[in-house]
Amino acid sequence: MTHTSHPDVINRLKRAHGHLASTIAMIEGGRSCLEVAQQMHAVIRALKGAKAVFIHDHLGHCLEEAAGPLARENRAALDEFRQIARYL
Repeated sequence: MTHTSHPDVINRLKRAHGHLASTIAMIEGGRSCLEVAQQMHAVIRALKGAKAVFIHDHLGHCLEEAAGPLARENRAALDEFRQIARYL
């Protein structure tokens, strides 16, 4: 199943892939530990961003679709769950 956020997730993963390839090349090339650590940080940030977009999209579409029509009080609980999941 493809969602509208998937192209964004793919771009973020490609960015992480590029950062990772650069990190490997930097280590192989003997670059400074500071530069390598900065590049590793970029890899982690890119992956975290992709994960967040992917999970929030899942909560917004897949979970809601599985739950089906909800009563107002149950909808509020689902909306609150989506909001609190942003802090993961």
